[in-house]
Amino acid sequence: MSKPAIKESSMDLQKEMLAKHFAKLAVSEDNGEKCAYTFVPGNLAELLHCFDLLPVLPEINALQSAMRNKSADYIATAEKEGHSEDVCTYVKCDLGMARSGNIGPTGSRLPKPSVLLLSYTGCFTFMKWFEILKQEYDCPIVMLHVPYQADGKPTAEMRKYIVKQLEQKVIPVLEEVSGKKFDRDRLSELMASSARSEDNFVKVLESAKQTPSPIDGYFGGVYYISPIFTAFRGTQQAEDYYQALLKEVKERSAKKLGPLTPDGPMGQEKYRIVVEGPPNWTHFRQLWKMFSDEGAVAVASTYTRVGGVYDFGFRHDPKNPLESLADYCLGCYTNLNLPSRTEMISKYVEDYSADGFLINSVKSCNSFSAGQLLILREVEQRTGRPGGFFESDLVDPRYFSAANIKNRLESYFQMIEQKRDATSAL
Repeated sequence: MSKPAIKESSMDLQKEMLAKHFAKLAVSEDNGEKCAYTFVPGNLAELLHCFDLLPVLPEINALQSAMRNKSADYIATAEKEGHSEDVCTYVKCDLGMARSGNIGPTGSRLPKPSVLLLSYTGCFTFMKWFEILKQEYDCPIVMLHVPYQADGKPTAEMRKYIVKQLEQKVIPVLEEVSGKKFDRDRLSELMASSARSEDNFVKVLESAKQTPSPIDGYFGGVYYISPIFTAFRGTQQAEDYYQALLKEVKERSAKKLGPLTPDGPMGQEKYRIVVEGPPNWTHFRQLWKMFSDEGAVAVASTYTRVGGVYDFGFRHDPKNPLESLADYCLGCYTNLNLPSRTEMISKYVEDYSADGFLINSVKSCNSFSAGQLLILREVEQRTGRPGGFFESDLVDPRYFSAANIKNRLESYFQMIEQKRDATSAL
């Protein structure tokens, strides 16, 4: 049995926040409260809070199930009902969980949705997922269609298109479900709160530009993104969390300390790596240890931008709330084209003084995995830094080969050493 994970105080704080949220969900039906099932990329958290609807995020439930070693059984349940091995394992885990009592990460039953709210931001699977959920639950469903940034930048027409949907489709459904009228002033207040949290969140992410980095921007970043990417954006709870997190990071930075890992303080920082792709959740701690044992710190990652690319300047704007929601959805990482993703990764490699970059190609996530080898070659060419590649899955333990991944990582870090030796010999 593995030893209990060592955690920073901010990790305990965000765990407590999530636990209280799930506890509230567990009694929501008895208390007459209503909830909305929605997704992380392009989520309309402030709008949901405006109607006092509790957010439930199916992909968060799936990854939490994986970290509690329950996803394998849930996936097996879904596959017995006919879902293919090639289907996104988030989907199968969620459906299997629903068939198994819909028990959330705290052990309490999750409520049925009062509304299904789909913000479509580049992942086609989300559309099919909600079609299935609509068959499971007798409730309203509304979709916000977000145009794909095929040319690499949003247009005024795209923004108007989204705002029109918000005004004519999304808000009327949320008003009907909640029994509350839309309050633009309240939405603006929530967005002002979001912007304050986003400011501190970006400061945390960019602290990794220092040497040594006081944070791990991939594994540790999973904890940092949780409040702002899930149920708390726009709340005082999120503001308090990011203030506490930033204070903690600044203290570690002042002492020239590296990240704290589940197995203890990080040793010497030998490699600074940018990581592309979602983490593997079934062996999350084991994968993190493979990095930390080698002295490798993820100074930046694309996954920690999947719920909002705030470090490129976006903030929720209380003066233009609906237009701001449109801009947020348009700019989500899953809605960016391959050239934009390539440019982002290249910029991270340069700005964070990375030795190279690694791609975790997730078997069942086409939204991330499509085109990754092209991205790898292009980023190598632009930055002159070596790229590496390993494969796993989101929440299916059958596709995590520890020996294979460990060998690939060790070979990759040896390649960096060889490149350093060749450079120093010149």
